[in-house]
Amino acid sequence: MFVRLDANEISVRCLSCRATTITLSLVAVLRQISPSLASKNVYELSSRGPLFEYFREKSKKLTHCEVFPGTAPGDYRNGVQCQDVQNLTYQDGCFDICTSTEVFEHVPNDTQGFSEICRVLKPHGVFVFTVPLAIDDKTVKRAELSSAGGINHLLPPEYHNDPTHSYEPVLAFRNYGYDVLDRLLIAGFKRAELRNPGQDMAWGYNRPVVVAFRDNTSDNQLNPDPLLLRCASQ
Repeated sequence: MFVRLDANEISVRCLSCRATTITLSLVAVLRQISPSLASKNVYELSSRGPLFEYFREKSKKLTHCEVFPGTAPGDYRNGVQCQDVQNLTYQDGCFDICTSTEVFEHVPNDTQGFSEICRVLKPHGVFVFTVPLAIDDKTVKRAELSSAGGINHLLPPEYHNDPTHSYEPVLAFRNYGYDVLDRLLIAGFKRAELRNPGQDMAWGYNRPVVVAFRDNTSDNQLNPDPLLLRCASQ
């Protein structure tokens, strides 16, 4: 059973687990490609919420983090490790699965962040994530860091509320389109997909989910597949 607090997907919640339809879309796709998590080491780019609790219950091992201004990557604040996805402190090949929801639109250098996720994945590892995405359009850059460390706004600033930090507004550096798949290949992934969760979400708030494979092996060749919306490989 679901409740809708406002007319947008982030405001639709499952009354049982409190997950949004965005999180439920990600979990549905993850079940398509990795039905069992019992043997998987998972890295989730958050430290709370329904997805965090899901992995804590289902996975072999869960590693999690947050971004804390003024805290060095690898250090801890209140028992939670700080990480900058553009410069992770983990060794190569640590994780079977990496996940994030609504994170990478806020990463200044997303290609570097994607590259770091690829680096810390094991061979045959997979990155499953969501971002606000216009499936029929190309990615639009909204802002970039200046050489002096400030921010150059190329379009009017767009901010998203961050529920993990008291809903403080966070700047969006870009609006993603279908070419997010190409950005993942440039960062080192061998195959990238946009997938349909394959089930109807409350009020029709299905979210396409991005899946990136570290290796392009036969086990990852899921075509023909009615849930595969787009695919890119190298």
